[in-house]
Amino acid sequence: MSTDVATLDSTLCADCPPFPENLEQRLRDRLHVDELRRGKQNWRTRLALGLALIGPGVLVMLGDNDAGGVMTYAQTGATYGLGIFLPLMILLGFVAYVVQEMTVRLGAVTRRGHAELIWKRYGAFWGWFSLIDLVVANVLTLMTEFIGIRLGGQALGLSQWLTVPASVIFITYVLVFLRYWTWERISLFIAVFNLIFVPLALFSHPNWHAVAQAFVGHGWIVPGGFLSLTFLILISANIGTTIAPWQLFFQQSCVVDKGLLPQDIRAGRRDLMLGIIGMVLVAMAIIVLAAQTLKGVPNVQNLDANMVLHAVRTKLGDGMMALFALGLMEAGLIASIVITASSAWAIGEAFEIDRSINAPPRKAMGFYLPAIVGTALAAIAVMIPQIPLGFLNLSVQVIATVFMPAAMLFLLMLLNDRELMGEHVNSARRNAVSIAIMLGLIMCNVLYGIATLFPHALGG
Repeated sequence: MSTDVATLDSTLCADCPPFPENLEQRLRDRLHVDELRRGKQNWRTRLALGLALIGPGVLVMLGDNDAGGVMTYAQTGATYGLGIFLPLMILLGFVAYVVQEMTVRLGAVTRRGHAELIWKRYGAFWGWFSLIDLVVANVLTLMTEFIGIRLGGQALGLSQWLTVPASVIFITYVLVFLRYWTWERISLFIAVFNLIFVPLALFSHPNWHAVAQAFVGHGWIVPGGFLSLTFLILISANIGTTIAPWQLFFQQSCVVDKGLLPQDIRAGRRDLMLGIIGMVLVAMAIIVLAAQTLKGVPNVQNLDANMVLHAVRTKLGDGMMALFALGLMEAGLIASIVITASSAWAIGEAFEIDRSINAPPRKAMGFYLPAIVGTALAAIAVMIPQIPLGFLNLSVQVIATVFMPAAMLFLLMLLNDRELMGEHVNSARRNAVSIAIMLGLIMCNVLYGIATLFPHALGG
């Protein structure tokens, strides 16, 4: 039986102040999930329940296939073809699952966002450290998203003075004026179009034998070796576009704002796995597409979206180029939506202000405004003529890899806090895998730093 929240509130306490609007909306969503669980179980109710619980995992992983990620995968395919990076995407998918699954448990058990927990458990110094890292990285990443939107629009004959401002207006509208449930559904609808790159890869008529051989170790040709600066840059960039600090903050806060509880952790894991499957498929599709259309392009280290679009048009025609341009714009838009939300949640949690997308703008402008300002600044920056697009894109992805070990350290400490997590604390095996991932990130950063400062030190 459906329960009206306002009636429930007045019944429990007639003299109490009104229930906060953001919590009321969250409770309505929670009651809807509980009704589906208690109702007659058939395929319709199970499907409805599954769809109701989908959201944070799909959004964080398909949002991770952003405009910068599209270009990183394209540069990877253009440089190394159908080789080592194809199976590497599956490994990175596993890494993403290990990292992001911890945010699902942390959010569902504590019902607190990532920034809030860092501030309350470790103090203002580390709170500011993590918040500044996040905001700086988010603004830089948003610049790559608007570059993708701008260049994709230009390929379709749309002025940058239309596409970029319109995107900022849309991102602002869905964040500020829609409640969480509607914001999530619209974001999921946009995210699904990330899969447009899969048919594009099929239309490029790849050598399927070479694709299959890549998964058994054939064709792993790495010019210059595994310690060359080019390889280290691309490996760092691919890691950075798979796991990034904003993803930790986003998914945990998203779980909290959605109202997920410990009994929803299994559903949260399924949601995450669905998102990872989509992310890996799209990443491999773009690598395959780039290997077919961009292999042998000169000056590939400075590859940008214009060069990719021109190559796709030359090899596959105007129709496929238009689809790629639409995919690039979609990737930039969905990533901008979720990254802006991650900034809003983190700032709201840090300063203990109303921090829910359910909050009405008249009462929570301090929650919405800082994130919108950061997004607008990133959009303004990409309107600057002659901005080095290819260099900026790879640099942003590498920066994400550099920031990630510190972010993971906080995550691991929180997941091992038994007072916080209770029975959901990390197991020894999860800790071992997580520490191995963190050490791998540190090693990658160290090798990249050595190769950059001392180009001949590694023999690359």
